[in-house]
Amino acid sequence: MTGQPMPCSPQEIASLFLFEKLSPEQLGRLCSEGRVERFDVGPVYTEGDPATCFYVMVEGTVVLSRRVGGDDVEVSRTSQRGVYAGAMQAYLGDRVPQTYNNSMRVTEPTRFFVLPAESFAAVMRDWFPMAAHLLEGLFFGSRNTQRAIGQRERLLALGSLSAGLTHELNNPAAAAVRATATLRERVGKMRHKLAIIAQGPYSREALADLIEIQERTAERVAKAPVLSPLEASDREDELADWLDDHGIQEGWRIAPTFVQAGLDTDWLEQVAATVAEDILPGAIGWLNYTVETELLMDEINDSTTRISHLVDAAKQYSQLDRAPHRVVDVHELLDSTLLMLSGKIGRGVRVVKDYDRSLPDVPAYPAELNQVWTNIIDNAVFAIASTGGEGTLTVRTAREGDRLLVEFRDTGPGIPADVRSRIFDPFFTTKPVGEGTGLGLDISWRIVVNKHHGSLQVESAPGDTRFQVLLPLTAPESETAETGETPETPETS
Repeated sequence: MTGQPMPCSPQEIASLFLFEKLSPEQLGRLCSEGRVERFDVGPVYTEGDPATCFYVMVEGTVVLSRRVGGDDVEVSRTSQRGVYAGAMQAYLGDRVPQTYNNSMRVTEPTRFFVLPAESFAAVMRDWFPMAAHLLEGLFFGSRNTQRAIGQRERLLALGSLSAGLTHELNNPAAAAVRATATLRERVGKMRHKLAIIAQGPYSREALADLIEIQERTAERVAKAPVLSPLEASDREDELADWLDDHGIQEGWRIAPTFVQAGLDTDWLEQVAATVAEDILPGAIGWLNYTVETELLMDEINDSTTRISHLVDAAKQYSQLDRAPHRVVDVHELLDSTLLMLSGKIGRGVRVVKDYDRSLPDVPAYPAELNQVWTNIIDNAVFAIASTGGEGTLTVRTAREGDRLLVEFRDTGPGIPADVRSRIFDPFFTTKPVGEGTGLGLDISWRIVVNKHHGSLQVESAPGDTRFQVLLPLTAPESETAETGETPETPETS
């Protein structure tokens, strides 16, 4: 927007705090290269446009705002003479994008001293060379430091996840190894028992009946019901008594295995009615080995399936084989992150998933959203741990207008009001020294707001802290232009 040109008075310019120490020659240069413009109520410049001018308010009222998602959020409103905005990084040249990083509008007729960006850069270098060098060092040094510590933050998160994943993988892997060793032993004994039966005076029909019973027993194992501890104990007593009554030695050792397999006294009566009385002890022993091998194979299957799920979760979390930007189901991302962090969350934290499964998929950078979930969940677990280690973490999804809400609620002590406004600032942390870099929420903010055009906000009270991530349901046109690609459609199986 172009204002109405007005005369530039060096004396008036000198009354602004920014220029009060300049010499008459310097003030004259400003007025010759710059200008005074009067703007009526409305916008002066828009965030994202090329930064062509440096503005210093002479009189009036200005409002600065930032774009968050599809909304313009007011960040500053002032009538103080001399406040400035616009191309404030022009002296850095083409080393940084020269665009306005906010929007400015006026709420009443307002006069500005307007200096073209090229002139502002030139006077900074000519009049304040040392200051320009210091500001350059501060800008690039801070950015490099933030990038380095951001990488460190990611490495710390990766280390924590790796430790948790290793722990989670170790349990099913160890179970599978133990079950495999026991299975080898049981199969060996079953072959020995079969050899004894084959050498006995049993008819072909009796052996066929025994094989048929074995098959039906294996089928029963696959369909075994889940019993309560009391029901299982009562059934074990019944089976032990039946085995003792039929001359089966050490029936009390066999009974728990049969109960776990879903066998009862009615089933044993059918076995006794099928085979001859002299075969029954050997048949029961052989069926015991059959049941044990079936149970061990189920255990191996459960363990390896658990390992497979953990690997899939790690793959989903890292998104190693996926496009950087695509359409995703946030619930898959949340589940993979919760599974990856399960070791760190611990048993004292109850996780509640309140998902709205009717929500559509959203365009996103999934690996980076997983980092957001990780940072927020890590803080929630830390907060709960500070109150004794027991509490509830609720993860909720819902639709709010044209945006998708992901909310993380914890029952920790809450965030004090005096620090709540600073939690998204770089390097600010309430954790003890060595336990936090202060960049987790800053990185999360930049991922959600700058990269996904969403919003990240917090509401907190003792026992009820909620971090709310709002993501657009559709990708802005600029996203396709920036990435040069169209988000993929969800994969189907």
